[in-house]
Amino acid sequence: MKKLVYLIVVVCMCILLTGCGCMKKTARGAVEDFLDQYKNLSSSVIEDLDEVVDSEPDLTEEQKDKYRDILKKQYSDLEYEILDENYDGDKAVVEAKIVVYDLYKVQEDATVYLSENTDEFNDENGNYDNSKFLDYKLDQMQKNTDTVEYTIEFNLTKDDNDTWQINELSEDDLEKIHGIYNYDNE
Repeated sequence: MKKLVYLIVVVCMCILLTGCGCMKKTARGAVEDFLDQYKNLSSSVIEDLDEVVDSEPDLTEEQKDKYRDILKKQYSDLEYEILDENYDGDKAVVEAKIVVYDLYKVQEDATVYLSENTDEFNDENGNYDNSKFLDYKLDQMQKNTDTVEYTIEFNLTKDDNDTWQINELSEDDLEKIHGIYNYDNE
């Protein structure tokens, strides 16, 4: 699933590059439009999500469907609040607080559980079966209701058409949106 983190980053970049329907005249509106694409599961978000999940080689078709559902829930249940916006000519910074499911903690807890209960994930011959562990981890992610709160500063630039465009987000900020940010390193 480490590859999936990278692919999710790519998906978000595609959303940013294809524009986010940012027809509002404020930087705040551009950020709201961007985050609303996730909440509303826009067709571009779903298309990119499907492409990312389908390209994950370690997951069975059933596991891919489950993971797709987990991410859809993550996106649609995302909550946000715009905290501040500052303008400096054609540049702006919009600070937003987001609340997402804490999938990072679930994945970390699953890894600890694996290390303490390795026999549960063995096949009938006593060999480790990664598919059994992925089933366990996805089940834990699906049951999770714990959330985490992050603050993200969106940097924006006004283009030649007087439209605010979100600059490329950092990998950390994208991981925050997806609930997989490693906050243990802070």
